[in-house]
Amino acid sequence: MEHEREEKIREENAIVLDYLPEGLTSLPVYKRYPVAQTVGTRYFVLLEVTPKQGVDFKVREEVYVGDGERDKVRTIKRRLKYDELTATARSELPEVVEDIVTKNEERFVQFFNKAAPLSLKHHQLELLPKIGKKHLYKILEERDASPFTSFSDVDTRIKGLPSSKKLIIGRILEEIEGDVEHRLFVPEFGKEK
Repeated sequence: MEHEREEKIREENAIVLDYLPEGLTSLPVYKRYPVAQTVGTRYFVLLEVTPKQGVDFKVREEVYVGDGERDKVRTIKRRLKYDELTATARSELPEVVEDIVTKNEERFVQFFNKAAPLSLKHHQLELLPKIGKKHLYKILEERDASPFTSFSDVDTRIKGLPSSKKLIIGRILEEIEGDVEHRLFVPEFGKEK
């Protein structure tokens, strides 16, 4: 799932994590404007967006942020770092990421089918929390026998593995929140095209 070099990293849709109709309180009153903090549904990019005139956002609402005419979003102001999120946005993030992963199960199950070695000693699968060599070898053996079809299939065939869905969610949150050496799902801040 590493992003291919030719692929342009742009979100089409985002989920609202927090909406501040009066703007960010960190700004002087005269510089405030309505703003929403969102997370993209494809690359989990954190974005600050402004609504069109007369439009309000609801937390967990999906909004179009892609190219062309947008029905609710006026502008994408900037990409955010995790530590710039409001307390509300931070508290919503884990459940929103879980919803995105659940709705796109096939895409994330494919990670278990297609993950590749990083080096002679390390594998992409080992970047998921709680996956060591024992689980790694079992996953590789099982996917060679037949590809995984769902999170439930992974969990059933790999005994002792914590919830495969939770492992993916945990890794995505880790990539959003911090500085990790290898990225599987979230582009590095400032490194996107």
